[in-house]
Amino acid sequence: MEQGKLIGFTDNFADNSTEAGFQFTFYCDICREGYKTGFIEAKSYKKRKFLQGLGGIVSAVTQIAGQYGVGYGVEKATDVITERFRGMSPEWHKEHEAAFEIAQNEAKNHFHRCPKCTKWVCENDWNEQEGLCTLCAPRVNVEVAAAKAQKAVQDIREKAASTQIFTGEIESKQTICPNCGKPAGEGKFCSNCGAPLDLIKCPKCGAKNNASARFCGECGTRLS
Repeated sequence: MEQGKLIGFTDNFADNSTEAGFQFTFYCDICREGYKTGFIEAKSYKKRKFLQGLGGIVSAVTQIAGQYGVGYGVEKATDVITERFRGMSPEWHKEHEAAFEIAQNEAKNHFHRCPKCTKWVCENDWNEQEGLCTLCAPRVNVEVAAAKAQKAVQDIREKAASTQIFTGEIESKQTICPNCGKPAGEGKFCSNCGAPLDLIKCPKCGAKNNASARFCGECGTRLS
């Protein structure tokens, strides 16, 4: 890589390289969707012939990526590869550096750099009309649709809140003891003084009245 050259994608990528070659995954700064570059075979790998056993390492990396998905697998695999890099030859490291620059140029074709916030973003997060990322310049149609959906939910909740669902009557009945004048409970006898709470049936109209009533509340007939 040319010394002093300004490069992009320096903090949003995963290094998937192995002894056999080089590959990188670059991520969108907003949604973290990734793009994996093409694999570049390491020339030093063939020359040195210390590849025996590499299959096991590559297999381990592949298993990790397959088990956890690309993003997480790459992160885990990076730890394995980073450890592996320590034993690499100077020729391999030189190839690795050159391969990284090639991968950067490849990845740039799949990302845009926002001139305002300087984030690298994928097509999904790029407002092509404004030439800015969707964080700096949200898409109008998307915002309108989202606002309409939010207002619809708000209206539904307000309509539901103003709709009467229960049409019955709420009432509280309390029996007063005719003897002591205190709340008598719901039994046959007053829970305070023990007086009977049976009702007296009017001999004329059949209406039921309290045991202490002297006249029928319906027809006025004397009860006692």
